[in-house]
Amino acid sequence: MPDSGFREIRGLDLFAQMTDQNFAALVRGAYVQTFPAQIDLVAEGDPSDFLHVVLSGSVDLYSCWNGRDTSLATVRPISTFILAATIRDAPYLMSARTLEKSRIALIPSQDVRAIFDIDGGFARAIVAELAQGYRAAIKSQKDLKLRTSLERLANFLLRQQKRAGGDASFELEFEKRRLASVLGMTPENLSRAFKGLQPYGITVEGNRILIGDQEDLERFAKPNPLIDDPTS
Repeated sequence: MPDSGFREIRGLDLFAQMTDQNFAALVRGAYVQTFPAQIDLVAEGDPSDFLHVVLSGSVDLYSCWNGRDTSLATVRPISTFILAATIRDAPYLMSARTLEKSRIALIPSQDVRAIFDIDGGFARAIVAELAQGYRAAIKSQKDLKLRTSLERLANFLLRQQKRAGGDASFELEFEKRRLASVLGMTPENLSRAFKGLQPYGITVEGNRILIGDQEDLERFAKPNPLIDDPTS
């Protein structure tokens, strides 16, 4: 792996507390590869041979069953996936594909487990990241099971607005078919949901969203930090 890749990875919370010696041992078999868009990186059910670190671009985590598929998460720089499978030496529960041209570091899973056993700082950071992932999964389940499709879309738009800088007008992160999958809807239901939000000030032009009445939308959506805050 080039030195620039070392520096990018070393700055992650997951690796920041490791000793230099153990970090060097961890990445000695690692390498960085650039993938074009829409390339499958891992398939659910495959053994977890590598811990992946997204250095640039973005990756879709998704699952398929019985002719259906759903997007579960989007991974952006600089962050890892799929850590739990690496630590447990278990099959991947999700598949992963690039959404755009992406630079990915691949760290052999056996090296991750070996350093986990001997480096306390690394082990504590892994526990913290797995705990954060668990909490994110619970929030996703609450969003899916406790909210109507209209409420899920409204809160997604508020979260997206915040990530985009808070302006009333912003671009969706990805195309609407994938958004429907993320929100647990069909594309047709998503289209109806957008129309259902028009009375609350939502205007849609292609992938651009305009929130015309912020207070009205928030009153309807009722954003909740125990569901919508990714940092808590």
